[in-house]
Amino acid sequence: MSNAFDAPHFQSHENARAWLEAQRWPDGPICSHCGSINHAYKNKAKPGYYRCAEKECRKDFTVTTGTLMERSHIPLNKWLMAFYLMCASKKGVSAHQLHRSLGIDYKSAWFLCHRIREAMRDGKMDPLGGAGGGGIVEADETYFGNLPESKRRPSPQRKGRPYIKKGRAAGKRAIVALVERGGRVRSFHPAVADGASVAAIVRENIAREARLHTDESRLYTKVGHEFSAHETVTHSHGEYARGDVHTNSVEGYFSIFKRGMRGIYQHCGEKHLHRYLAEYDFRYNHRVALGYSDIDRTKIAVQGIVGKRLTYHQVGRA
Repeated sequence: MSNAFDAPHFQSHENARAWLEAQRWPDGPICSHCGSINHAYKNKAKPGYYRCAEKECRKDFTVTTGTLMERSHIPLNKWLMAFYLMCASKKGVSAHQLHRSLGIDYKSAWFLCHRIREAMRDGKMDPLGGAGGGGIVEADETYFGNLPESKRRPSPQRKGRPYIKKGRAAGKRAIVALVERGGRVRSFHPAVADGASVAAIVRENIAREARLHTDESRLYTKVGHEFSAHETVTHSHGEYARGDVHTNSVEGYFSIFKRGMRGIYQHCGEKHLHRYLAEYDFRYNHRVALGYSDIDRTKIAVQGIVGKRLTYHQVGRA
């Protein structure tokens, strides 16, 4: 069995740059300033740099200009190793693990991980369950991590009385996930998982012709009438499947997410939770069952660096 890290683009900065250029520019270099294709020449004085040949432009650029890698001092082969490890590990890789494996300091590894998660973030918002008509979409909510007292939102009906909510959802961060049966997942972190916010998420992300599958939660009762069918299973009565009606797919996604967050990352500030969700969404949407290999996931994630910028200052205050 071959070792994935024996590939040439993992061995040196120069080989990694050539691989990245082949992935980003299969038809020749594209100027990051004016967008001209294959109309640039190499700058012999600066390795890796190209100069646009358009008279109105004439600016220098590299394969990382205008991407999440721009102005990074980390060698490109270590960038690609980090991409591969985060794409190949089902439950993620911690910044501490990367800092030890790649030989970079912890802060650099932490920032590197966040930029890779940003590359994994998919901006596509086409409705789930719409392809072919009548697809099944499972919806569910879960709660993870501790929410600060200042952000807890008791019902206004309490009229100032102490907030003493108990149970697994007390003081937790809400996460809502929509899973297309046999397809993609899309997860969200609303400020609070109430009827209005959950209904808005479901309404904006699921095709009207889809069948909606949920548990007995009343959060979906009203919005469920807007779809071709709203079918439920009653978990409180021990019912977890009835024919093809179940929420096992979305429960499986939550299981992977929670095992990774507890076992690998252990702690996640609320301001970063949306990027961790994007990471787990990406791996789930490009899993082996859908025909993707580890290197396929890596190539797709690398394509996501284009047109995005994330500075250390932005991550710290996000």
